[in-house]
Amino acid sequence: MGKGGEDNGKLESASQKPAGQEVFPAWAREIEECEKRYGTVRSTGLSSEDVGRRQRIYGLNELEKQEGASIWSLILEQFNDTLVRILLAAAFISFVLAWYDGDEGGEMEITAFVEPLVIFLILIANAIVGVWQESNAEKALEALKEIQSEQATVIRDGKKIPNLPAKELVPGDIVELKVGDKVPADMRVVELISSTLRLEQGSLTGESEAVNKTSKAVDEDADIQGKKCMLFTGTTVVNGNCLGLVTQTGMETEIGKVHISIHVASQNEEDTPLKKKLNEFGEVLTMIIGVICALVWLINVKYFLSWEYVDGWPRNFKFSFEKCTYYFEIAVALAVAAIPEGLPAVITTCLALGTRKMAQKNALVRKLPSVETLGCTTVICSDKTGTLTTNQMAVSKLVAIGSAPGNLRAFRVEGTTYNPQDGEIHDWPTDYMDANLEMIAKVAAVCNDAGVVHTEHKFIAHGMPTEAALKILVEKMGLPKGSHRSTNCAELLGCCQCWNEKFPRIATLEFDRDRKSMGVIVNSSSGKKSLLVKGAVESVLERSSKIQLLEGSVVPLDHHAKDVILLALHKMSSSALRCLGFAYKDELSDFESYDGREDHPAHQLLLNPSNYSSIESDLTFVGFVGLRDPPRHEVNQAIEDCRAAGIRVMVITGDNKNTAEAICREIGVFRLNEDISAKSLTGKEFMELRDKKTHLRQSGGLLFSRAEPRHKQEIVRLLKEDGEVVAMTGDGVNDAPALKLADIGIAMGIAGTEVAKEASDMVLADDNFSTIVSAVGEGRSIYDNMKAFIRYMISSNIGEVASIFLTAALGIPEGLIPVQLLWVNLVTDGPPATALGFNPPDTDIMKKPPRRSDDSLINAWILFRYLVIGLYVGIATVGIFIIWFTHGSFLGIDLSGDGHSLVTYSQLANWGQCPSWSNFTASPFTAGPQVFSFDSNPCDYFQSGKVKAMTLSLSVLVAIEMFNSLNALSEDGSLLSMPPWVNPWLLVAMSTSFGLHFLILYVPFLAQVFGIVPLSFNEWLLVLAMAFPVILIDEVLKFVGRCTSDYRYSQKRKPMKAKAE
Repeated sequence: MGKGGEDNGKLESASQKPAGQEVFPAWAREIEECEKRYGTVRSTGLSSEDVGRRQRIYGLNELEKQEGASIWSLILEQFNDTLVRILLAAAFISFVLAWYDGDEGGEMEITAFVEPLVIFLILIANAIVGVWQESNAEKALEALKEIQSEQATVIRDGKKIPNLPAKELVPGDIVELKVGDKVPADMRVVELISSTLRLEQGSLTGESEAVNKTSKAVDEDADIQGKKCMLFTGTTVVNGNCLGLVTQTGMETEIGKVHISIHVASQNEEDTPLKKKLNEFGEVLTMIIGVICALVWLINVKYFLSWEYVDGWPRNFKFSFEKCTYYFEIAVALAVAAIPEGLPAVITTCLALGTRKMAQKNALVRKLPSVETLGCTTVICSDKTGTLTTNQMAVSKLVAIGSAPGNLRAFRVEGTTYNPQDGEIHDWPTDYMDANLEMIAKVAAVCNDAGVVHTEHKFIAHGMPTEAALKILVEKMGLPKGSHRSTNCAELLGCCQCWNEKFPRIATLEFDRDRKSMGVIVNSSSGKKSLLVKGAVESVLERSSKIQLLEGSVVPLDHHAKDVILLALHKMSSSALRCLGFAYKDELSDFESYDGREDHPAHQLLLNPSNYSSIESDLTFVGFVGLRDPPRHEVNQAIEDCRAAGIRVMVITGDNKNTAEAICREIGVFRLNEDISAKSLTGKEFMELRDKKTHLRQSGGLLFSRAEPRHKQEIVRLLKEDGEVVAMTGDGVNDAPALKLADIGIAMGIAGTEVAKEASDMVLADDNFSTIVSAVGEGRSIYDNMKAFIRYMISSNIGEVASIFLTAALGIPEGLIPVQLLWVNLVTDGPPATALGFNPPDTDIMKKPPRRSDDSLINAWILFRYLVIGLYVGIATVGIFIIWFTHGSFLGIDLSGDGHSLVTYSQLANWGQCPSWSNFTASPFTAGPQVFSFDSNPCDYFQSGKVKAMTLSLSVLVAIEMFNSLNALSEDGSLLSMPPWVNPWLLVAMSTSFGLHFLILYVPFLAQVFGIVPLSFNEWLLVLAMAFPVILIDEVLKFVGRCTSDYRYSQKRKPMKAKAE
């Protein structure tokens, strides 16, 4: 018990990470020291008592479920927005006032309650959408759990326990792993049962090939890829079997660290550039509304509060609560007028339309704001494997022997996938293969355990990717002269099948890391046995004594021939090609009669892997190939497009430095002869830099190889701190934290893990880097269109504010009530604003530099323009109200047909004093089928009698905003150069908005709700006459804008240039 307690104490400091202590580096310690540290022995494992004690200390081997935000906190969060809070306050005040006025009953009761109810409905709908989006945010963490293994084979109490639930594992457990197993916890290899052990860990580390594992200790400061004796949770055994000592479980594993990183990144998600701009606009709007409301009250305080001066001091205060609430309602109307209530709905609609366009280009957007964020992307941080490359190994060069030992023949092999029809071999013999090429095909086809299948329009490799690539090479080489495909050979890998039928395998000499080769013993139709070998070129060459020439003759392998082969090998390796050599042996005296039976004497030789090197000696070398994970065809052009668009491309990969540099040169991230010593670093080298930001600010492309998840996160974090808008691509588990942290995370749809997809904002259906570039162009176009309709809606609201302010300042009766303003903002303005989202993109949109994330939506010149337009809207809406009361005709248009009484402007401005006027009368007038009379109370002419004037004001406002939408087609372009029909949807939208306005005018129930009446033909002429000048005014302002654009642009560039310097 004492020893057990001692072990347990040691284990706690070894496995977990208490304050002030570091994790025990099992990868840098010998096996015996690890066993002692974890209190276990590989032959017997832990005792049941130890297991129980450790489970109480460390808990279950599973990822924690992060507590998400409660539904109530999510709902409250949706109201944490300045515009929403203003709307909420306006709706509440409107509701209270409607309740107060409800005692009067009648028509106004219905009208008054419409406004607060509509605003509340908008806010509820907005909150529902927001909560739905937020509740989907943490699915990446759930997907991460699916990567974990569910069962494990464990040795405990000296017994092997198969199918133990993996969550019951504890540090110190001994686990047996075999081909196909998913590693259930982080563990140290303590014994190799097979001669070799390979794991596929690319989804965690980014490596493009399966990794050889060993039981030997490595350096303590090794990166995750360099920990060759460690197996990580969620990775898969593809070759061999072993015993592992569990060192970390649950949240302490590498996957657990990714889980924590995703959670932390999700907590730090920032608003998109557009959201930030709208929030800033909301804050400015709050101040403006506050100031204008205060001004309105100050201007009109004399109407509800009066006093007399007695002895120099104010006395005898008189307060009118009715007048006070009336002007309070005007202030509420002002708030409703100033807020573009329809803006959130229009933005959502435009983004949704953008997602449809992007989906047609294979970019599937998971989060709507990502569409807009793409438009201002300044840096794309791309993974290499599977994004810039195909993630499918392919032979790119075949080297065969010529007519003399020192004479080599090189063939360039096309193709980037596992499709045998993808590409051909250049300079290939048209009539038949010579004996040397036949032998290469024979070894590549038979000394091979891989397979390729065709499913769902894709070619998928089973087994080692390098071996699958060799089989595809054999298919491209074809069959030897005189051979014909049998019916059994008519399948996908028909040539390989024919070679295997012709030379059936009877024994396999498995690959191991010492001799670095694999061999098979095959039979032939004559009964003669031969050995076929493939492996590392240097290793195969070292064990070869002969070389096969072009026509099939065999001669001794001299030093000159070896030097020539090694020189060619060095050149290919320098180009980041992985090279495999081929050889054979015909003289197998020990195996002449061997047929695979276990009782044959030769079988005993095969049971001991230490004999394999002697069997694979005195070989005949026949040639070698160079393989790689090739770049995608479209990537070169996409990189060029990024360069033209001012977007920097940074490649961040877990692969080795030489391979990554060669690919980056080939695809154009670096120029062919560019000095990249300062631009290509490993993740570890980058983290050791004193000034990381200066490194990241270099112009052109950058490369980070052997990068771990923390390196990727640090790069993204530093770029964002420097004001860059970062798009991060990735497909593996290791990419998920950085995908979550980036402004826009882009996952691969085909090769990507579910973890990466759930952590991303956008998924590429075709895993293609060029799709990102297309999506960026679409994002820029959408942003330009959004800018157009945002400015359109804001300019309309400025006009409404000007109208109400002028009404209050002049003291005339209220011309527009809140429910009418709400209708204009939500319904009438909505269709044109949405239609502006269909504006065609500029032809040079991807030749402009990306917009800065802090660029203003509305600069000083645009604000001035819309203040001028807004002032005209205010003058036109208030002006037509005054004209109806004071003029019988205007601009030659007769307005007296309805029989209404005319008053002076002075009477209209002082309508509150009407009861004190003597002999004031108002004639009845008609509006459609209705007749309005004021016999009982002539002063009611300024209240219920203003319904016709209000209708004219509302109609002018609607007409002006329709014409103003034509102005928004282009920021500075004249309607003569960009006529309305360039966007036919806008013409349809204008017709729709006018149609909706006619609907509320001429449907009695709706007219009653909105407090309006039908208009006559002459009155419509006046409306159009008052509205049309808005186009002429903006055309003049656009002309001035075009004339001064160069000056304004140079002024804008000066501070940017100073900052850069």
